[in-house]
Amino acid sequence: MNGNVTVTIREARADDARLLHEALLALARHTGDEHKIESTPEDLLQYGFGPNPAFEALIAEVDGRFAGMCLSFSSFSTWRGKPGIYVQDLYVDDAFRGRRIGERLLQAAASRGYARGARHLRLSVDRANVSAQAFYERVGIQHCRDEQIHMIRGEQFEAFAQRATGGE
Repeated sequence: MNGNVTVTIREARADDARLLHEALLALARHTGDEHKIESTPEDLLQYGFGPNPAFEALIAEVDGRFAGMCLSFSSFSTWRGKPGIYVQDLYVDDAFRGRRIGERLLQAAASRGYARGARHLRLSVDRANVSAQAFYERVGIQHCRDEQIHMIRGEQFEAFAQRATGGE
């Protein structure tokens, strides 16, 4: 591609749910984790484009072709006393890497969050994805060594949640 390409960043629409899911699968393949993907395009449609969206997504297009996406949601830091945004997924298609599309997607997500009062951006990155780690450092998103992520999911989460209501 020559230097005269047009990059457009736009809000994802409901009819982009399948495209977003394909990008998530490609990201999982890149990290060797495709087997971990449980979501479906229908999940993204339901939870991202319904009456109370759980996330928002931006799509980058180069001359009308899908080039990447950034999926994020609002967060809040009680210690900082400020809202923020959490980037759940950032993906740039291999054909468009090296064109600062990932950086532009992150900046667009940050700008949208900032306009709504966000004052920080957080994300996590797979330990094995060293290229993504280097990218985030290069654009100024630093590794935070003072926290660890803990998680409960699936049947364990269901059982844990039901303990509060006296369920099984």
